[in-house]
Amino acid sequence: MTMQLRPYQRAAIDAVYQHLREHDDNPCVVIPTGGGKTPLMATICRDAVGQWSGRVLILAHVKELLEQAVEKLQIIAPDLDVGVYSAGLKRRDCNRPVTVAGIQSVYRRACEFDPFDLIIVDEAHLIPPEGDGMYRRFLAEARVVNPHVRVIGLTATPFRMTTGMICGPGNILNAVCYEVGVKELIVQGYLSPLRTKAGQSRADTSGLHVRGGEFVAGEVEELMDDDGLVESACAEIVEQTRDRRAVLIFASGVNHGRHIVRVLKEQHGCACGFVCGQTPAKERDELLARFKQGGLKYLCNINVLTTGFDAPNVDCVALLRPTLSPGLYYQMVGRGFRLHPNKTDCLVLDFGGNVLRHGPVDDLQIKEPGEGDGDAPAKECPECHAVVHAAYARCPECGYEFPPPQREQHETSASTAGVLSGQVEDTEYRVSDVYFSVHTKRGAEPGHPRSMRVEYRTGLSSYTSEWVCFEHTGYARAKAEQWWRKRSNEPVPSNTDEAVDVCERGGICETHAITVRRVAGEQYDRIIDHELGSVPPRLDGSDERDDGNLPEYVYADDDIPF
Repeated sequence: MTMQLRPYQRAAIDAVYQHLREHDDNPCVVIPTGGGKTPLMATICRDAVGQWSGRVLILAHVKELLEQAVEKLQIIAPDLDVGVYSAGLKRRDCNRPVTVAGIQSVYRRACEFDPFDLIIVDEAHLIPPEGDGMYRRFLAEARVVNPHVRVIGLTATPFRMTTGMICGPGNILNAVCYEVGVKELIVQGYLSPLRTKAGQSRADTSGLHVRGGEFVAGEVEELMDDDGLVESACAEIVEQTRDRRAVLIFASGVNHGRHIVRVLKEQHGCACGFVCGQTPAKERDELLARFKQGGLKYLCNINVLTTGFDAPNVDCVALLRPTLSPGLYYQMVGRGFRLHPNKTDCLVLDFGGNVLRHGPVDDLQIKEPGEGDGDAPAKECPECHAVVHAAYARCPECGYEFPPPQREQHETSASTAGVLSGQVEDTEYRVSDVYFSVHTKRGAEPGHPRSMRVEYRTGLSSYTSEWVCFEHTGYARAKAEQWWRKRSNEPVPSNTDEAVDVCERGGICETHAITVRRVAGEQYDRIIDHELGSVPPRLDGSDERDDGNLPEYVYADDDIPF
């Protein structure tokens, strides 16, 4: 029987073989979660055993990955003689041509096996770059048994949070020989499209301490387990998932997770399963089976279902925990990558600011060691836009007094940030207030043209701004004139002070709503449309409209070039 490989899977296998032939080190293959790594392993195992009479060991770190590997190997390559070595699965096969093993069970037992020619490490980002971790210890001893053994790494995230990329000259894995991206596989129809729901509030994690490159777990749970925040997040989850079938929720701790489950049940009548490290195996297996089979819509977990959990029906992932780990963020979102007949896409609800922190999942912002952990120790003054150290209570530029640090733990509304680079999200917001001010560009030379900053309030503490450039020339001035004529019968102002004065005296129409465009991977949002009220009469009581017969300025696009 011949396995039907996807084009990128065939290309990955060819790249592995080419690397093994041309180099004497160890390659790594990068394929997104849900992209199908098992067919690669099965093909390599079949070739190694059938064509080269070799022996292969597949290493994984959790029982679910072992079970999936064995099950799929038997389906894809039933002719392979596959053994299992795992205390959790109560099997200790040592002499099969292909062995699937849990690293916890074998890391001190490499010398008890016959020599392996190939060792395939699933989730290879778990191999530590140095020290005496389980993977490094086993692989070092396996080389004693066979000095010529080669290692092949498979991973979706070829980096570690604290030490950067996993491949390097002194590491177990030395080079990425093949990589295919999330967006590429979505476009080709091999992964589920992702989309994010637009929200307003941003998480403030500046009060959290960092240990070992991650937020301190106890602090995260203490801060996030807040009645108002949990209730608002649960309300949004229920509202946004009315047409969803399988919603996987990631909480920040056991108490936080149980709180989420309780609110969903008591306030919304929604049954929600709960899985954590202390959940008995039988109960956990029953919950996961119900969830996968469609008998349970909501499932909340804590540090359990990030890797090794294969539920293709997941069509919504809700992140109610912030993380500094780009790998963990990717693994959580990746639970929704797989295709399923009953879903057209996967909705990502990010209440932890993770998309903004790490970037789109197909363009993660990976910090190299030494770049620092946690949020940058700076903040932006909302009045003059100066960026100052986070310790300032008063802006040294304009005197603005910053409010006390907010204790908001996760977003009360899901982030608007696109989960795929280039992803466009247009969202309409109702406007409750509008503020006008004179804005001088930071660092500008004396005499540099100023602009009018128009700030729209769209929530309790949510604002979106645009800048209207009356003092500029050419394109920017023409666009300012067009902006003004849509809103006012007054003459177009010649300078920014005049524009602000007229606006504050009621010389322009009200703005009822704005449409904001966010493009994933881009730093700033952009207002692309306005819902305007009636244009008011002239302030002096006349009915003359200024410049009504002047031709419109024709310009190429909507971006001001400065």
